[in-house]
Amino acid sequence: MTDPKGTSPITSTPVLRTTLIWSAIGTAVLAVIGAVVGFLVAGAPGLFSALAGIVLAALFLGITGISILIANRWFGDPLYIPIFFGIVLGGWILKFVVFIVVLLVLRGQPWIQPTVFFVAIVAGILASLVIDVVVLTRMRIPAVAVDLPTQAPDDEAPHSDRR
Repeated sequence: MTDPKGTSPITSTPVLRTTLIWSAIGTAVLAVIGAVVGFLVAGAPGLFSALAGIVLAALFLGITGISILIANRWFGDPLYIPIFFGIVLGGWILKFVVFIVVLLVLRGQPWIQPTVFFVAIVAGILASLVIDVVVLTRMRIPAVAVDLPTQAPDDEAPHSDRR
């Protein structure tokens, strides 16, 4: 549901879109830095560990934003609240299951350096949190949407009591 101007009536939509765009850029920058540092610290396993950790962190952090954007499409529907929470909760369950599966698959792999992998995940999460804070503090979200008259009609112009 959108208004005639084509914008979403939900104020979280532009914030989430901006956050996802900046997070993608931050992930790309962090992937390059992580790959170089990981390679310098632990060779090829460090490089792959850093990339895996950063991509994993970005994927998990992006799932929440994307699930909220998808759920916001039902705004105005009588079942909006249950649909919204069902989609967002489904995203969280998906993240939990994928996280467990990824950790089980990556555990003991010869190309994973655990310390670099852990540091890369933490760096990805911290970068995402910084981006979230910056976007939220800089976005201009209207608190009230009111159409004010631009000019009072002549016949209803306020009269003044000047003496």
